[in-house]
Amino acid sequence: MNRSASHTVTEFVLLGFPGCWKIQIFLFSLFLMIYILTLLGNGAIICAVRCDPRLHTPMYFLLGNFAFLEIWYVSSTVPNMLANILSKTKAISFSGCFLQFYFFFSLGTTECLFLAVMAYDRYLAICRPLHYPTIMTGRLCSTLVSLCWLIGFLGYPVPIFFISQLPFCGSNIIDHFLCDMDPLMALSCAPATITETIFYAQSSLVLFLTIMYIFRSYTLLLRAVFQVPSAAGRRKAFSTCGSHLVVVSLFYGTVMVMYVSPTYGIPTLMQKIVTLVYSVMTPLFNPLIYSLRNKDMKLALRNVLFGMRIGKNL
Repeated sequence: MNRSASHTVTEFVLLGFPGCWKIQIFLFSLFLMIYILTLLGNGAIICAVRCDPRLHTPMYFLLGNFAFLEIWYVSSTVPNMLANILSKTKAISFSGCFLQFYFFFSLGTTECLFLAVMAYDRYLAICRPLHYPTIMTGRLCSTLVSLCWLIGFLGYPVPIFFISQLPFCGSNIIDHFLCDMDPLMALSCAPATITETIFYAQSSLVLFLTIMYIFRSYTLLLRAVFQVPSAAGRRKAFSTCGSHLVVVSLFYGTVMVMYVSPTYGIPTLMQKIVTLVYSVMTPLFNPLIYSLRNKDMKLALRNVLFGMRIGKNL
């Protein structure tokens, strides 16, 4: 990937979180537990959506695919972070660093698009309920999901390739737990204003377009909810959409701190914590948020768990 003679850096050192060996063991145990719970929680949602016929609807189809995305999103950072905590050298290869960089941003972009599609689904279900079955068909759902993955993964190969070709001829120490844009650009020996501007403009465009669409959808949705005559109907509508709004607020709130607002004045440790929230904690919270606020999902999860217990006893 980086064969020029001027590119002398062959690996990077990810410092991760500071602390003595006991602290590192504690962090390893904590992040391992979070990772396992994230896999189990999102995996349970996928199993529930697949196994329960009552959840074979567009909303739960999108939710199941979103849970699948969350598994890959957290897996793009946590396994390497766990290995790095126990490593004495804390090194990651040049190609490994940029592969992580690519998957991390591609999956993050895909998540933004997924959240926008889920907002569109809720808008149709509440604002246009009579037309919802004919508009949000299985074919349209599959097409929207495919487009989210394609756009997410086709948007970053070119800019990240150009970033990988920059001369990294000085320090190779990254004061972070993953390969991110700002730490990598700080290690470059040559300015790359155009590449950096294009990358941040692309990321900001995805964030603003999706968040503005979500905001518009929920503005129309809330207007429709307040026109529902019965209090029970309003509560049901709020319960259906409240989970999605919580996830959107948690994800976009932290991502915009890192990639829209200037990060030069933010302490390095705070940048790590903010990144940790949207890259590790959000995938953990999403199954809890969706399952605890949804009666159908809770019932389906109980059936899945009950079925597993019966299978073990047989």
